[in-house]
Amino acid sequence: MKSKTLATWIALIGGSLGLHRFYLFGFRDWAGWLHPAPTLLGLYGVQRVLDFGQDDRLSWALIPLLGVSVSAAMLAAIVYGLTPDQKWDRRFNGPGRASHSGWGAVMGVVLALLLGAGVLMATIAFSGQRFFEYTAAAGPLTKAGRGEGRWG
Repeated sequence: MKSKTLATWIALIGGSLGLHRFYLFGFRDWAGWLHPAPTLLGLYGVQRVLDFGQDDRLSWALIPLLGVSVSAAMLAAIVYGLTPDQKWDRRFNGPGRASHSGWGAVMGVVLALLLGAGVLMATIAFSGQRFFEYTAAAGPLTKAGRGEGRWG
């Protein structure tokens, strides 16, 4: 029997590595194997920032992958936790089996919502900041051959 509460918490804790998919569908699940790569690349981007500083442009591209991976895992935890028990049982436990998820799934959903929203907002803010820093460092936009500035 697959527990909805356990699947919610696995997605909350290790979902960015695809552990929730492996719990529900086994190690042959191709979608589960898509999760670790962006997460590990994002962690590599964080390590590059720690090693080379904030001006490392490769880390600018890699860090948002971590944010998107964590946000996607939190969305999965929310979906799992909010799935009605009857629908969960039909999909994962087969006919004749009835499970009852309690407050554990609800608390997992609340934490996933808080963490997922925070990580998603931080990812958008980081990406936007880096984009505008990059475009500002490139200098003002000019019209063809006239040397007029961005707004002129």
